[in-house]
Amino acid sequence: CDKAFAQIATLKSHLITHTGAKPYQCSQCVKNFSRKNLLSIHLRSHTGEKPYHCKHCDKAFSQTAHLVKHLRLHTGENPYKCSLCDKAFPNANNLTCHMKRHTGDKPYQCNYCDKSFILQIHLKSHNKIHTGVKRYQCSQCDKGFYHKAHLIRHLRSHTGEKPYRCSHCDKSFLRKYLLISHASSHTGEKTNQCSECIHCGNYFTEKSDLKRHTRKHTGEKPYQCSHCDKSFMRKSSLDIHIRIHTGEKPYQCSQYDKDFSQNAHFIRHFRTHISDKSYKCSQCNRSFKEKIILERHESHHIITVKQKQKNIKITKINSMIES
Repeated sequence: CDKAFAQIATLKSHLITHTGAKPYQCSQCVKNFSRKNLLSIHLRSHTGEKPYHCKHCDKAFSQTAHLVKHLRLHTGENPYKCSLCDKAFPNANNLTCHMKRHTGDKPYQCNYCDKSFILQIHLKSHNKIHTGVKRYQCSQCDKGFYHKAHLIRHLRSHTGEKPYRCSHCDKSFLRKYLLISHASSHTGEKTNQCSECIHCGNYFTEKSDLKRHTRKHTGEKPYQCSHCDKSFMRKSSLDIHIRIHTGEKPYQCSQYDKDFSQNAHFIRHFRTHISDKSYKCSQCNRSFKEKIILERHESHHIITVKQKQKNIKITKINSMIES
């Protein structure tokens, strides 16, 4: 690449990033890293060391980048702005997630049901409901949880920690919803009573929402198709499925002679002609209706070119390192 360095040791360290070599191995697990500082950061996940402290609260972090991201919660800084609306975000990941709401892109499909997700981490979290694996076990009792956050919340029932403090009096609470309910005694505002899921500890203000949520844990599918042996957790899913048998396609495109059985399919089609695809790729003949989608597409061309260049240079780089 076009980078230059004052010292040969720094150059050799940089060249490793081109070869893909990872000479620094963690002594606690099987992971390897290309740079020593990356190994040092990783080791903190084993030791629990968090040297970077927030000056506004009692939180600490293992990486400087995580502290910087956290500080924006206190300062209110939102440097990452959406190009399609007036929303702004404290970090790039939040913006990326938000942009997918504009495009409707949900690339991560569940293999067990018809749900899809914007982020892979959301799919992984959702999959735990189907697999039934509760990785996070309480050391004080026999309860297990799908998510680490739920275990941490549960552990407070053993330790007696009450992190949610009332700003009007000296009372503290184990759960946030209890604080909100208590705060209404000061403000006079009425709040709904929450119901807890016995499987994961999530709370719901409506009993119907809790009942629907519980089916994810129990696998109950009360809505049976009268045409075949399939059954569903939600009535809306059954209604969509029945259209396969009846051939009903209630969603009609006004510009083309096309009909769709699902609203999601209609929306996906409608986006193909709601606006002019004025953003054209300079590398191929594809065009897009939004600039951000074009930029994402063009980045794949850049990666492909760089990969080819990388493959050509690797032999030369290896010989330089050995010399």
